[in-house]
Amino acid sequence: MDDKQMLMIPGPTPVPEKVLLAMAKHPIGHRSSEFSQIIETVNHHLKWLFQTQHDVLTVAASGTGAVEAGIINFLSPGDKVLVGSNGKFGDRWVQIAKAFGLDVQVIAADWGQPLDTEAFRTALESNPQIKAAIVTHSETSTGVLNDIETINRHVKAHGQALIIVDAVTSLGAYNLPVDELGLDVVATGSQKGFMIPPGLGFIAVSPKAWEAYEQATIPKFYFDLGKYRKTAAKNSTPFTPPVNLYFGLHTALEMMKAEGLEAIFARHERHKQATRAAAKALNLPLFAGDDCASPAVTSILPDGVDAEQIRAVMKKRFDIALAGGQDHLKGKLFRIGHLGFVCDRDILAAVSALEATLQELGYERFSPGSGLAAAHRVLLSR
Repeated sequence: MDDKQMLMIPGPTPVPEKVLLAMAKHPIGHRSSEFSQIIETVNHHLKWLFQTQHDVLTVAASGTGAVEAGIINFLSPGDKVLVGSNGKFGDRWVQIAKAFGLDVQVIAADWGQPLDTEAFRTALESNPQIKAAIVTHSETSTGVLNDIETINRHVKAHGQALIIVDAVTSLGAYNLPVDELGLDVVATGSQKGFMIPPGLGFIAVSPKAWEAYEQATIPKFYFDLGKYRKTAAKNSTPFTPPVNLYFGLHTALEMMKAEGLEAIFARHERHKQATRAAAKALNLPLFAGDDCASPAVTSILPDGVDAEQIRAVMKKRFDIALAGGQDHLKGKLFRIGHLGFVCDRDILAAVSALEATLQELGYERFSPGSGLAAAHRVLLSR
């Protein structure tokens, strides 16, 4: 049946019909008073979602563009930085930092394991010249949630260093109170917890980071966040924005406000726990441990059945899209996204289809219905 695909990947995520209809409207002038009103409302709602009283700036870019902007605006070539790397995206921030001439010290962990917070403490205490720690909060490639709160305490104890956070798959899924924690730069993208298509990036900036901006010398133009700050104060943008994505963002943020932050975070936690309970009941090994599991994505490293065959059957028979592994894990694991516009029914449908897929592929290490029952118990208990 056409048009029935169900996205259970960690991005792009499903888009509500209300948001799609909002984006289907005719564009309006991006310098008009009507659009300025939309920007004003959106900026107010973004501060609510980021839990900050300071700037949250919007750029036309993916999450990668937002993180790059968060790095290059506050540092200079030759600056010493720590970059946490325990997955595809941590590796990417290492590459970006090196591309802009930063002196990079990598704090690495095996894929599937969380970053060692003590390694950050030791590095920060031994080097007063470190200017920033760049950390992925939710590592999308593995389903690991890094302990940003502890790492941030070590950065704060350092005094000089900024903390720059990739919150691409955690912002809007996990409680990350930017001001309460004192995070300096937090970047994310629209196609994750925001429930709209790819194309917008968001960067929260602290007063301490703006002080560093005044001294930063990495060349920039389109991603010069000072330009965005000046125009945001006037409910405008420095360059032509994707107007219709703003229409969708406006509607999505209104939906999120109606649900409330506590309910949003509880929903994502519930779906994480239900998905993991189902995997355990199906005897499918989980890639990330219970103590570091992301609320956005669950990675499964199947034993006795091929990950790509699972994805293929799920797509062909049930029109459910799952994500695959990346880099050296390509073909070895599959990832179930439960981020953004996902409800209990979606989790149950995905688990049920996964059970049927496993049976079709001849996998016999579970009792039929056990995964669905396990997921259902979690959803009923919360």
